[in-house]
Amino acid sequence: MVNLCKKANQIRKNLVEIAVQNGAGHIAPSLSCVDILIALYYKIMRLSSCPQWEERDRLIFSKAHGCYGLYAILADIGYIKCHDWKNFYKGSFLSGCLERRVENGLEASCGSLGHGLPMAVGMAFGAKLQNKSYRIYCIVGDGEMQEGSNWEAIQFAVKHKLSNLTVIIDHNTLQAMDFIENVLTVKGRKNDLQIKMKAFGFKVKTCNGHNINRIVSVIKKWKEDHKHLDAPQVLVANTIKGYGLLCMENVPKFHFCIPTENEIRIGNRYE
Repeated sequence: MVNLCKKANQIRKNLVEIAVQNGAGHIAPSLSCVDILIALYYKIMRLSSCPQWEERDRLIFSKAHGCYGLYAILADIGYIKCHDWKNFYKGSFLSGCLERRVENGLEASCGSLGHGLPMAVGMAFGAKLQNKSYRIYCIVGDGEMQEGSNWEAIQFAVKHKLSNLTVIIDHNTLQAMDFIENVLTVKGRKNDLQIKMKAFGFKVKTCNGHNINRIVSVIKKWKEDHKHLDAPQVLVANTIKGYGLLCMENVPKFHFCIPTENEIRIGNRYE
């Protein structure tokens, strides 16, 4: 049985080493969602050794600039060859934002924010129409939730009772180079995303986005109760941008900034 915390530490260490070595800058947004991805790939999603297995669960990774952890995990489970991951950003087919390659476990091209959730909703609707049993998971950023296309998709998902759709919001409170409350979220308003999603009709839960067991518990309960659910679900996962590398945590400049050797020496949470 996989020790999920050890696996998350392994993935974070691998992610940082390869990203720094290859000069890839979106390390901080990649680190915040590692625990969410670990929970999905090693405990929740129905997968097989074949990435194109028709009955697989699908993950749409909408905050695609933070995809380095996903690449590391897909390499770990054998969907991506290790040499392609090691040469990411400097010659392999893996780029800074996701490009669709189902044969490698990459379900959708994303990067222009606000596109992934509408695609996930469409896939969930299609699965429902065909009476397919697989589930759709979609990871979005909290800053990305400001996109209007997301709210149109949310209304569609609720209207059509897409209980086979689970959205996880990586709520690290930062978007690009600033905190979300300095952009569009009203300062001091607590549980803003939870209130909005509940008002639209989603089943809503909140948890520590770095507590893998808690993430697994919430999503597995929804999965087990899917026959009795009549609505899509959203987990607002409270995370820390740059989590694991101490110099990066909650520091806006590190949205796309490679740490220096001295900054890396400040320490980490994964060794």
